[in-house]
Amino acid sequence: MLEAIGLAKTYHSPVGLNFGRNRPPPVHAVRNASFTVAPGKVLGIIGQSGSGKSTLGRLLVGLEPATSGRVTIEGQDASALLAQDRKAFYRRVQMVFQDPYGSINPQHDVLETVTRPLRYQGQAAGPALRQRAIDVLERVGLRPAERYLQTHPHRLSGGQRQRLCIARAIIMEPRYLVADEPISMLDVSIKWDIIRLLKRLVNEQGLALVYITHDLATVRTLCHEVAIMLAGEIVESGPVDVVLDAPRHAYTQALIAACPSADLTLRGLPVGLEPV
Repeated sequence: MLEAIGLAKTYHSPVGLNFGRNRPPPVHAVRNASFTVAPGKVLGIIGQSGSGKSTLGRLLVGLEPATSGRVTIEGQDASALLAQDRKAFYRRVQMVFQDPYGSINPQHDVLETVTRPLRYQGQAAGPALRQRAIDVLERVGLRPAERYLQTHPHRLSGGQRQRLCIARAIIMEPRYLVADEPISMLDVSIKWDIIRLLKRLVNEQGLALVYITHDLATVRTLCHEVAIMLAGEIVESGPVDVVLDAPRHAYTQALIAACPSADLTLRGLPVGLEPV
């Protein structure tokens, strides 16, 4: 399992250029977050902008050091794993970032982008590297893959870029994937294609997925468990149907009330997006 135990992150304002004024108070981005995610399961992290969702995701994959608490992966401390063997850690854990335009190097074509993790790990070279790229691009729906290998990011649509980002993340066959609002910058029709893709990867590969979002309409379709974040703190969590059908916390109730549709059932959703 991927487990967060009392995870917290506090940011302190720099001392410089204060000119004698009082130092701004620290920002508690994440407060005492605890949860587990098992293989083949999806945990949805929900909250408004600024609630600490993205910071929590970065803590899980080791991109930010925690102020307190810890992350464990299959019972092993993640910070210790990072210190001992960084490459081994990222063979287990990967992240899909929110912005498919900012998370890809515009100078690299698709082949270089998707195979770079393998080059970093020293796992493949030559024809084997190319074939791994073709296989993973086909899996994420960039078909025919050979047509895309020499394509640069500026020639891809937003949905194609996000599929490329997902391909780059899963080419290492990780056991744990953190997806930070992977559909927030996409058109509605493309959003459901990405949700279908993530759902299929969870089912086929047994991925443990942490799905960070503010889109409640996709949560019931994709997630098994859900955690609601407010001001860096998880204020409510549990099975997705329980939390969304009978919310106990006032903030959860407010989020559901703010949904464009008052009906959170799956009536009218695209085919293939049945609840998990």
